[in-house]
Formats: sequence, structure tokens, C-alpha cells
Amino acid sequence: MSSTTAEILERKPRNIAVNTNPQHGLHLVDSEVPEPGSNDCLIHVRATGICGSDVHFWKHGKIGDMVVVGENGLGHESSGVVIKTGSQVTRFKPGDRVALECGIPCSLPTCYFCRTGRYNACPDVKFFSTPPFDGTLRRYHVHPEAWLHALPDSLSFEEGSLLEPLSVALAGIDRSNLRLGTSLVICGAGPIGLVSLLAAHAAGAAPIVITDLDKNRLDVAKKLVPRVRTVQVDKGDDTRELGKKIVDSLGEETELVLECTGIESSIQAGIYATRFGGAVFVIGVGKDFQNIPFMRLSSKEIDLRFQYRYHDTYPKAISLVSEGLIDLKPLVTHRYILEEGVDAFATASTPASRAIKVQILDD
Repeated sequence: MSSTTAEILERKPRNIAVNTNPQHGLHLVDSEVPEPGSNDCLIHVRATGICGSDVHFWKHGKIGDMVVVGENGLGHESSGVVIKTGSQVTRFKPGDRVALECGIPCSLPTCYFCRTGRYNACPDVKFFSTPPFDGTLRRYHVHPEAWLHALPDSLSFEEGSLLEPLSVALAGIDRSNLRLGTSLVICGAGPIGLVSLLAAHAAGAAPIVITDLDKNRLDVAKKLVPRVRTVQVDKGDDTRELGKKIVDSLGEETELVLECTGIESSIQAGIYATRFGGAVFVIGVGKDFQNIPFMRLSSKEIDLRFQYRYHDTYPKAISLVSEGLIDLKPLVTHRYILEEGVDAFATASTPASRAIKVQILDD
């Protein structure tokens, strides 16, 4: 064990984690500091963002078929420092700063999806924080070397943890074929909507409209990208009328919608705002069954498409932030230490807090 590792463990011996359970509890737990396997690294997790899915697992106990059935650690937007390496690790050493990609596929040559590069679809993927796998919102976490990404010195740990939601946005940008001059509507100005706005702006989408119920979030969007046009949604809005309101703001029916809420009425409004031959790309997570304006999709030849996580996005995300094309720093509105993890979740799940991205930090 290196002196650096010994010093860290002596200074902070408790391996604290934030867990939920089937009773919708949320609490801190202590566990042993794990030993890395031969191809693993032991990470001191320095920053973790709270994702909407973390809140959903806590509040609702499931997302689709992914169900909390026991004690389950949360968190998958993380960065940190390598403090110990397994015997076969060659790319990293203690002291290296890293971002954690938390979807670990089987990587077997017999797996069609891993073999063809679409490893996000691997049926045997181990995604940290998705039941039954514990998350990375803990002090010490063992992570496979192959799914760690070197974090440049120019990027903070907070920015390193934000590479995960940026990866979601980049996957959406790639799959939707957004290009220079694509007219765009982004439904939802939460963290994914805002990071999608930053990515779409960098990609040259124009013009852009973003929608939300929360005026504060629309104001944040305007500060991030001053040229964006905003449409405030009111609860109970007729979705056809909301679609028209979006079109009026954009100045035309849109080529592309990036739907970042998963809410039925928002998806409907996005469809009503889309032109013939356009596409509605749903990134948000919503109810298992939803109603859609089927004949509008049919008669306008609108493609309704979906996204499941991401693949091969972290290197691109690191480059975009390092080169200054995307600035993630303004997204962090609230910071807590690890011991305040329960309070951090309360802030992240309370609209009155006006949180965009809540970060849990451990120095």
C-alpha cells in the first residue's frame, strides 16, 4: 500500500455511502473499504452529482423494470482520484485523476452488442446505482480500469462528474443527426435539457427554443446561451396550443425535438411543433405507457425515436470541455459534503430550492 493511500485511509477511514431501500428510505451507511481486483482501481470519489434517476429510485423505488429490492447505493455521476491499483493495471497509478464511466458491459466476444460497439445495450451490463448494483456515491469505490477516463488537470472534479450527463446529451445529439443550422426545440430545462442546450449550441443548431414550467430554469438557459428562445409552460396547457406557441417562438415548425422530460404532455407538444419529416427524440424517462398523437406522427412522417444511456462519449465529452466549447461549471448550484448526503437529496428533490445540479463533494 502506498504512503498516499495509507494517509488517505488514515485521515478518512469511514467508507460512507448514500443508500435507499424498498421502503423509500434514504440514509448514510458505513461499509468496509473494498480491495481492488487485478484489473481494478480503488478510487477516492471526490465529486458526485445527484441525477434525477437517483431521486426516482428513492422516491418511487423503480424505473421501468429496474426495481429497488434491497439496500441500494445511489450515484453514478462521479470523478475522483486513484489511490490503489490491481496487479494487472497499466494505465493508471495512485494519484491519477479520473472520471468514472459507470455502465460496465460484459465485453464478451459472444455478446452481439459489445462486439459491435453498442455496449450500452449489453443485456449483462452492470450499471452502478441501478438495482441491484450499488452506486458510486460513496467515499471509496472499486472501478474497472477499462472504464476509467483520465481527467485533465484543467478540469475540476465537479466538471469530471458532469461528464456523465454531458454524455447523455452527446448521445442524443449524435443519434438525432443534429447538424449546423438544424432548427431545434428542447423540452425541459433541467440538467439534461440544459446540458443538451450547451451541446446543441456548440454543434451549431439554429434557431433553438427551450421550454419548461420553471421560469428560473428558463432564465438559467438564457444565461448559458443568450440566443436561445424560451417558452414557459403552464400546467394544464392544451398540448396543441403549446405546440403552436413553440412554433410561434421558433418562427417555423421544427426539424428536431430533444424531449428531456419524459412527460406525456411535453412529448405531445413536441410532436405538434414538429414539421413534416422531422423527428422527436425522447431522452427523458417517463411512465411505462403513454398516449401520443398517432395520426399527427403518421400524416407528417415524424420519426419518434428514443435513447438508452450512451456509448463511446466520454473521450468526446472531455475534449469538448477541455477545449472550452462547452462550459459545465454554471450548472452546479448547490454543494454538500458526503456526510450531508441526505440533505443534498432533499435539496435536489425540492423545486423551491431552485437547484440545477446538486454535487456531493469529499476532499
